[in-house]
Amino acid sequence: MEDKDYISNLTENDFKYCEEVLNENEEKRVTCVNEIREWLQNNQHLNACEDTFNILRFLRSTKYNIESTKKKINDFYTFKSKVPEWFRTRDPMLPEIQSLLKIGVFLPLLKRDNNGQLVIIIRTAAHDPSIHKQNDVFKVGMMALDLALKAEDTSVYGIVAIFDMKGVTLGHAKVLTVQIIKKAVTSWQIYPVRLRALEFINSPSYIDVVLNIFRFFMTQKIKNRIHIHGTNYESLHSIVPKEILPEEYGGTDGKLRDLIDYWHQNVSDSRQWLMETEKNLANTDSSVQL
Repeated sequence: MEDKDYISNLTENDFKYCEEVLNENEEKRVTCVNEIREWLQNNQHLNACEDTFNILRFLRSTKYNIESTKKKINDFYTFKSKVPEWFRTRDPMLPEIQSLLKIGVFLPLLKRDNNGQLVIIIRTAAHDPSIHKQNDVFKVGMMALDLALKAEDTSVYGIVAIFDMKGVTLGHAKVLTVQIIKKAVTSWQIYPVRLRALEFINSPSYIDVVLNIFRFFMTQKIKNRIHIHGTNYESLHSIVPKEILPEEYGGTDGKLRDLIDYWHQNVSDSRQWLMETEKNLANTDSSVQL
């Protein structure tokens, strides 16, 4: 019998995709969720969410490999405890957070791409590194990402990240330390969602120098999903359709400002939920090395 706390809004086609690609069917879903929940109850130090949907996110991200799911859950909640500068004091009304929300550094699009994937624009140089702390930039990104991942279809189809490097300066590069880069790559690999592609646009001529530092910490699978478009928006549109992009990216779905305002409001309105999730992190050391 299906768990009472799981009310899905997935379509018949979504569940068909789950079965064909993610190794999920109703019987397996119930059995595996119960197995992971029992494991979590024996590992209370993780302080993980035990609701069905949260467990499903991890199961789907590993295509129902139980041992990989356990490792990912352990690594995720341990990572959160080891990076308090990203996952603590998640109050969107703090002046430094409001400032970044008004700029729009991390912007999930409101429409899915042709593969059902959530597309996220990350404006890597929209902030002023002499004013804004790099850790606050990542904190805002994680807050918006956590909200975007509440949509169940994202747990099924995954995400595409567009890194817009327009306006990048030496100042931006200086604050992006090797330690922060390592933490960023680690977060991509342990979050409960499949990262389907990394698209770099408006990239400088020395992009490979920067990316090689990121690649050092990446799995081969993620390395293979990197695409560099330079300033060629037509190249980007071959992967992300114009119909879901803001006009500033050659798209037809409204202005960038509208998207920024939407996420500013959404994150601000979610203050209570964001602050409550601060408790969901491990209270002991584990295998995650930072």
